[in-house]
Amino acid sequence: MTDFEDDADPQPRDAQEPAPPKNTALQEDPNQILKERDDYRDRFLRSVAEFDNYRKRIERERRELAEFVSFEILQDLLPLVDDLERALAAAGPSGENTTQTVATYRTGVELIHKQLAELLRKRNVTPIQATGADFDPHIHQAVATEPSTTHRDNEVIEDLRRGYRLGERLLRPAMVKVASRG
Repeated sequence: MTDFEDDADPQPRDAQEPAPPKNTALQEDPNQILKERDDYRDRFLRSVAEFDNYRKRIERERRELAEFVSFEILQDLLPLVDDLERALAAAGPSGENTTQTVATYRTGVELIHKQLAELLRKRNVTPIQATGADFDPHIHQAVATEPSTTHRDNEVIEDLRRGYRLGERLLRPAMVKVASRG
């Protein structure tokens, strides 16, 4: 017999698969495994509860912030309401329309408009200058077109309702009339 004949396995010993490791979890105490399972479950339930509490707290804080902002804006608007009421009272009886009353009324309304414009400026609200600009669908809402030979194609020729920005964010698009070459 040769050396090869004694060897029943034709593969070298290095190529054989190693024996699977013994499963230590199966050798542990089953009570210990149940205890760990319960511990993981408890941790999971606590994490879910903490996340739910976090979500509720964030929602409550968001509501409170919105209420606070509304409160401040409404406080700033109340003097304008007072001035409008005074202007309406100054107009006199509906049958009385003297030149003096109309001029006083106009002055009061102009004052209120100035106060409101200042309030908007203070709140970082700026009007969109539309007339003469090229139509931009991101800040303009075209509600009419008009053929024109004196304006560029797609030029805003009339601002029907002023648009506003709050900082860089669009608050309301401007309603405009746009020139067309057709």
